[in-house]
Amino acid sequence: MTTSASTYTLGGMNTLEVRELVHFTTVADALHFGAAAERLGISQPPLSRSIARLERRLGFPLFHRTTRRISLTPAGEVFLADCRRLLAEMDGAIRRAQRVGKSGSLTLAVRPGAGQSVLTGLLNSYAEVPGSGPVEVLYCYDEVSALHTGAADVTLMCVTSATNGLELLELGDERPVAALPAGHRLAARSSLAMADLHSLPEFSDELPHEPLDAIVDRVARGLLVVVIGEGVADRLGAAVTAVPVVDYPITHLVLAWPADQAHAPLAELVQMARELALQGRLAPVAQAAGAPSAALRE
Repeated sequence: MTTSASTYTLGGMNTLEVRELVHFTTVADALHFGAAAERLGISQPPLSRSIARLERRLGFPLFHRTTRRISLTPAGEVFLADCRRLLAEMDGAIRRAQRVGKSGSLTLAVRPGAGQSVLTGLLNSYAEVPGSGPVEVLYCYDEVSALHTGAADVTLMCVTSATNGLELLELGDERPVAALPAGHRLAARSSLAMADLHSLPEFSDELPHEPLDAIVDRVARGLLVVVIGEGVADRLGAAVTAVPVVDYPITHLVLAWPADQAHAPLAELVQMARELALQGRLAPVAQAAGAPSAALRE
């Protein structure tokens, strides 16, 4: 594939313009040329010509047209899904390049409350690397999507997430604890089972999609009991108690990044994380064999 400005030439096919793909997806969303033209800030005739030119280049119609409505053809539906992916990947590539090109910075995605002790260790150690740029932490609930869209360069996440197309560096395990109000009847226990938690009306099986501070506040007020990683225990405050949960799966923490990304700031962060993991300085729980696992996998 060769590129020139905003055009893409695909092996023998007439040149496609990125603008045409944007026009097509906008019409496909609106299923109305007039509404699509308004969204794009252009008049309807050039939009219609753009779609007609795209169809000629592709060699098949993208829309069924009648005097009353338009709809996607089967080929148009397939093309739409791929266009959305291509445009999203292009936007992501631009965002990643802009971050590295402007300041050498990195964006690290992490779920609120996940691996906080590991995250702190990573950020503090990377800040001490000579010449290292800033690392922005992006708290989100879909870390893999943040990588694929270019919103983040790297993520700290649980290995149970879908990781196709990503490289992984194992950092260690994090044991689960129940966050309870300090005065709760179960807060004095040395450990809990999931059966104990499920008997509580305020218990939630899933971590709410809220900032960690909001979750801690709700727990302190007796409105919520939830299982979190032990790494956030030092952020709970005196009003919340963390009690180990014995039969909840241990979280396996990994650093993940797109397999085709190898720019210098990211490579430097990964190498530093690998060394810290091998030294056992990141794993919040000692490994069974006495040494942490730090394997790089595709």
